[in-house]
Amino acid sequence: MAVKINIRTLLEAGCHYGHQTRRWNPKMREYIFGERNGIYILDLKKTVLGADRAYSFLKETAAKGGRVLFVGTKKQAQEPVAAQAERAGMPYINQRWLGGMLTNFVTMRSRIDRMEELEAMVEDGRMALRGKKEQAVLTKELEKLQRNLGGVRDMKSLPQALFVIDSKREEIAIREANRLHIPVVALLDTNSDPDVVDYGIPANDDAIRSVNLMCELVADAVLAGSGKEQISVEEMEAGQTTPAVETTPASEPAAAPEGTPDAGKAE
Repeated sequence: MAVKINIRTLLEAGCHYGHQTRRWNPKMREYIFGERNGIYILDLKKTVLGADRAYSFLKETAAKGGRVLFVGTKKQAQEPVAAQAERAGMPYINQRWLGGMLTNFVTMRSRIDRMEELEAMVEDGRMALRGKKEQAVLTKELEKLQRNLGGVRDMKSLPQALFVIDSKREEIAIREANRLHIPVVALLDTNSDPDVVDYGIPANDDAIRSVNLMCELVADAVLAGSGKEQISVEEMEAGQTTPAVETTPASEPAAAPEGTPDAGKAE
């Protein structure tokens, strides 16, 4: 069953916690609900709206056969980015963004060809016939290529959209996408620049639960658009499904609960 996005699920995932008030981008002012203990709190009603727009765009993109490249290289994003991209059958970068990944796509594809050539050498035994020193050099080269490009080995052409976890950290990726007019969907923390993103989702981009939730939402949107959305037995028996992003009742506040923000936000 698709993940449900509403005020409660966002609060439980810690999506509302921003950075310390001294570390912010004034352009994020409209997305900030308030401040608590020196930490900015994001307006989760804006998060729901942003998630809804992003979901609709990604679903439509996938319905047209488009590819969405997942990008998240920070430690807490690596596992969910890989897991959810693979679940959706989409390419991903979760180790290091190599400059020119998009703007010099031909060269990037040549590196993937090299990776596959080395893999073939290992598989058919040609690697074992090389001297030990050469084997060590080639093995190191292969491991580096697999680490950096393994998630995009099946990306034969430029993607139709990017999904980015940390827009500040992945500024090179976003800059390349902007240059090529590739739409960008990204989480917007309080230190982000919303102007470089086409579909922003105001949310904590450091907390693991927040990152997991948003990666799952994006994967669900892609699967829904491609006609591969998973439906639970209960939904099938009831003959109905519920929206992935639930609209927020006007009477439901977006206030943050009492407590101290995640330790990761104290940077």
